[in-house]
Amino acid sequence: MATIKQFEDLDTWKDARALNKKIYTITRRKAFTEDPDLRRQIRRASVSVMSNIAEGFERNNNNFFINFLTIAKGSAGEVRSQLYCCLDGEFLSEREFEPLKEEAQALGERIGKFIIYLERYQSQPGNKSRTTVAGRTRNT
Repeated sequence: MATIKQFEDLDTWKDARALNKKIYTITRRKAFTEDPDLRRQIRRASVSVMSNIAEGFERNNNNFFINFLTIAKGSAGEVRSQLYCCLDGEFLSEREFEPLKEEAQALGERIGKFIIYLERYQSQPGNKSRTTVAGRTRNT
C-alpha cells in the first residue's frame, strides 16, 4: 500500500480534480454565456470539492479534516444540483448530464466513506491523541 504524504496522493482529491476539469470543459461552451451566474456557481462548487479536501488535509488534524471533508461532500451535492439546472436550462443533453451526475454522486459517497473511516479511526483506543493524517496508508 502506498503512503499518503500530501493531498495530491488522495484518490478522493484526484477524483474531485477530474470532475472539476469536466465541469470547466462543459462550461466553456457558448451556451453558458447566456447564464454566467450558473457557470460561475457550478465552477465554484466543483472547485470547492477539491479545495476543501486539500485544505482539510493540510491542517494535519483529523477533526479539522473531517470538517473540511463534510464541506467537500456538500459541495459535491451542490455540483449535482447545479447539473440539474444545466439540464433544465438545456445547456446539457440528458446523455451528457447523466454521467456527470453519477460522477458527482459517486464522489460524494466516496468522501462520505472516507469521513466514516476517519471517524472510526479516531474512536479507536489510543488514536484520539494522534491528530496527523499524513503518513497514513491509502484507504480512499
